[in-house]
Amino acid sequence: MNVFILLIALFVALIVIIPLIEKSGVRFSEQQTAKIARWIWPLVMISMVVSLIYHLVH
Repeated sequence: MNVFILLIALFVALIVIIPLIEKSGVRFSEQQTAKIARWIWPLVMISMVVSLIYHLVH
């Protein structure tokens, strides 16, 4: 039941947040998006390692 509540909350947040972002008119250049994108995979790997350590300890 909690999963359904979480999914509904996420969909409602997307329905509200996406139009607000589109109306704000903030645009990023290709250089800015490339700069942000190069941090995605290292952050994902760090979060996976932290999660693994957390599950091993608890």
